[in-house]
Amino acid sequence: MTVQYALNTSTIRPASLMEKIRIAGQTGYQGIELWNDDLTAHEQRGGSLADVRQALADYGLAVPTVIALHGWLGAEGAVRVQALEEVRRRMAQAVAVGAEFIVASPPRDPCDLSRGGADYRELLEIGREIGVRPAMEYLGFVQSVYTIDQAWQIAIDADHLDASLIMDPFHILRGGGPIASIAKVPSDKVAVWHWNDAPGDKPFAEQSDADRVMPGDGVGPLREIERLAQAQGYEGSVSLELFNPGLWEQNPAEVARIGLEKMKAYFAG
Repeated sequence: MTVQYALNTSTIRPASLMEKIRIAGQTGYQGIELWNDDLTAHEQRGGSLADVRQALADYGLAVPTVIALHGWLGAEGAVRVQALEEVRRRMAQAVAVGAEFIVASPPRDPCDLSRGGADYRELLEIGREIGVRPAMEYLGFVQSVYTIDQAWQIAIDADHLDASLIMDPFHILRGGGPIASIAKVPSDKVAVWHWNDAPGDKPFAEQSDADRVMPGDGVGPLREIERLAQAQGYEGSVSLELFNPGLWEQNPAEVARIGLEKMKAYFAG
């Protein structure tokens, strides 16, 4: 299996946007996942997305995804109209930096998942118009879409060629769904595999993003998850995604270097 290694910039959050791009390129990553909030802050400080696109090109970095779209699932009326206006702005940013996908995040509170397919299909149609593919995300700590099975059902219900999922070990463990559900999602329907681990000092169901640790430093069944991903024939990006405050206090280039080594310990063979 051939994968491309990417750095999700949440892993080295305190660094500036341009510093994150430089670190990813110089460390040897092939891709980088950017955040809309970073892109917006860069523009508000007088920078341009053309500058970002040039920096990415200078370091030979692809952008598998930009993160994230919010408020699109379950909203109604004026709230939905406003949410979709913001969706369009964020999609345009993703296109400007050359991203193939943009992450479509579910709401934190419960919502009517029976309308998920229709809402996601509308998002996919907007994405097709603008030029980027929204990828459905499950988040283990929310009360709406927290398992692969729920996200995959929404993708099926959307009945759209561009439908895809974001896969993530931490959210699989945190959400409590079966690991075997990985096998339900064809490899060409996976936008990116985030890569991380969960510690053993508290139950998975009580963990938050801040608890994530480097791959192999926790107790997650990463070998089994990797095996299932490989069995599906996945050959896209594997992206280091952590939100660990302890890592944010360390040298970002060193964090990125160690993370790349730890990902390669799984996928290089």
